[in-house]
Amino acid sequence: MERSPNLLDEALGFNHQLSASSLRGRAVFIEDCLETSGSFVLHHLIKHFLSLHSSAGVVFVAFAQPLSHYERILRKLGCNLLTQRNNNRFFFIDMLNLDCADGETSEGELAALYGKIQKAVEAIEATGNNGNSISVMIDDISLMEVAANGSSHHVLDFLHYCYTLTSEFGCSVIALNHEDICSNTENSRLTLQMEYMADILIKAEPLATGLASDVHGQLTVLEKGFSDGQTSSRGKVHKFQFKVKENGADYFYPGTSV
Repeated sequence: MERSPNLLDEALGFNHQLSASSLRGRAVFIEDCLETSGSFVLHHLIKHFLSLHSSAGVVFVAFAQPLSHYERILRKLGCNLLTQRNNNRFFFIDMLNLDCADGETSEGELAALYGKIQKAVEAIEATGNNGNSISVMIDDISLMEVAANGSSHHVLDFLHYCYTLTSEFGCSVIALNHEDICSNTENSRLTLQMEYMADILIKAEPLATGLASDVHGQLTVLEKGFSDGQTSSRGKVHKFQFKVKENGADYFYPGTSV
């Protein structure tokens, strides 16, 4: 049974067949804050790409939580990560113990991480069942920067390397960043560079009116316009509210929540 796209799916260009092609070769960055987490968007996208109606693969880089955390959440969403791992559609790279003591170690560790990601992408590509719909997901960039001893330029170099996968393999690169964990100049530069690189920027923000029991926050989905000489697209902005539940999230326009 197919489900109808919700407001987030529609904003991302997903159709009724849960196509992954709308994000193929694109960079998607999710920004949130301590008050309003955007992790549920990442969980939603994992389920989307690993759905039975999709042939996509996911390479997931975790700085925030262990595999058991994501397995538990995705199970509630109706997705079995263990099965997907056994089918070589979900590769989990655990980076919780990364601790770079200096800048040189930071650069070397992130270069090694990129090598692992590239190897996983090639493994999914070799199955021949994915239609080149492979997503590299990172949770999250702010903790990567902490693990890299605050070296934002090494993190940016790493993201630029990951971005090359969008053209080489047609991958999508999706990353979560907690915008207000660090408020220094280096972090601001990292955030601005990520926003510049993004083809689609998703912002999870608290309501301007404050906390509410039936609404948890607002999502803004900014899709940048592009022109490649043959085709062009105008930028689009989608704004709607959300409520996170145990088995997913509801998305609705202001004043229309059930």
